[in-house]
Amino acid sequence: MGLLARAAPLVLGIFIALTYKLYEELSVVPRVPNNIEFYEYWGPAGTDPYADSLDVVPFNISYPRAVIESLRRKLHDGPNLTAPLEGTAFQYGTNSRRLEEILEYWRTDYLDRWDEREAYLNKFQHFKTKIQGLDIHFIREKSDRVTNPKRVVPLLMLHGWPGSVREFYDIIPMLSNRTSDKDYVFDVIVPSLPGYGWSQGTARPGLSESKVAVVMKNLMARLGYKRFYIQGGDWGAIVGNLMAILFEKDILGIHLNMCMASESPSTIVKMMLSSFAPTAFIEKQFIDFYQPIWPKIAQLILEGGYMHLQATKPDTIGAALEANPVGLAAYILEKFSTWTDPANRELQDGGFEKHFSLDALLDNVMIYYLTNSITTSQRLYAESFNSAEMAKRLGSIPTNAPTACAKFRHELMQYPDWILKDHFTNLIQSNHYEEGGHFAAMQLPDVLYKDIVQFTSQRYDTNEPMVNGYEN
Repeated sequence: MGLLARAAPLVLGIFIALTYKLYEELSVVPRVPNNIEFYEYWGPAGTDPYADSLDVVPFNISYPRAVIESLRRKLHDGPNLTAPLEGTAFQYGTNSRRLEEILEYWRTDYLDRWDEREAYLNKFQHFKTKIQGLDIHFIREKSDRVTNPKRVVPLLMLHGWPGSVREFYDIIPMLSNRTSDKDYVFDVIVPSLPGYGWSQGTARPGLSESKVAVVMKNLMARLGYKRFYIQGGDWGAIVGNLMAILFEKDILGIHLNMCMASESPSTIVKMMLSSFAPTAFIEKQFIDFYQPIWPKIAQLILEGGYMHLQATKPDTIGAALEANPVGLAAYILEKFSTWTDPANRELQDGGFEKHFSLDALLDNVMIYYLTNSITTSQRLYAESFNSAEMAKRLGSIPTNAPTACAKFRHELMQYPDWILKDHFTNLIQSNHYEEGGHFAAMQLPDVLYKDIVQFTSQRYDTNEPMVNGYEN
């Protein structure tokens, strides 16, 4: 006991010294790398990395009837699902009774109308182009009635997981058409992230969030834009943030509905301080968006199991879901329930139709199923949450790009503005909304649209050129 007592101060001193050293190292703000690889090749081996066509070609979503009928048979011959525990709703995940109802609707009503749904998915102009060895799919919509390029504002809209370009179908026409609340229109570019939907997945390791940012920058250059706006949530917010860090001078502004704080020790310290004295740091009417912090962390842990799995074993869970429409629907749809509102966990029906139509939800599932992209989409987690990528600490680099944060009540994680401003040093708009969750573009397109226009119109009113760098 005497030896332990004598050794304790030494052990404590070593622990404090190591902790302080780690804090010092993490407190050093990295520099924006000056060796960005714009031509890094992600295509399959054995092909010429310099043979990419620069063409942008129209793309049409079309699947043979045999593919749809095969899906119908799989849904008909699906497993006998285990009944939910007595008195439970979505507390254990997707409620099997509710899932059976949705599967029946999918197998009959929805697939009976597949021609209608396929036409709906084709309602906008779709294209593909080869970027760094990958076929990149995107939607592009802009008004043909506005010919003055100074009245056309380029806007890159980025989705996340388990979403897709389908999230933006309601908001795209509002943005791309002339409306009474703005005297300009957006040239709306909505890509499928690499490995998602109709965008090709890479054949080699390393296509992380920062590498995707480069692919997206190259896509905009291919379309003739040196400078542009970005909007995104989930991975779209993360990639958009990285684009604003890596290419700050080329970003007219970033509008995010999932603003993340700087990856630095000061963020943790400030979060702790605000939890002890919230009124000193947060406007009174918004305190409950951020505090108390511990239930919110618990909620994040409760919803975050998928992230650990996909960041470590994406191919394992991918193998379980590929060509398995029942499992795929259960896995994806659950996120649209509890990430939209955690209270939906207590509802037998998951609250889906409080916020979305079943057709919209199944359109999104169909994109993953028909393109067989569930595994390649999940690999983005493994490539981004590994030691090599995280050691870059790119998220700790501040950006002075003009920024807007739209904060919806039930987003998975929120940060007060006084913390966000350490990272977004030019945060010029921050709005709080009592409704809404993680999939804001799909759930509340009207609200998100108005928030975007408020942001871009502020910039327009300053007489700063919105489309400086427009090129053809």
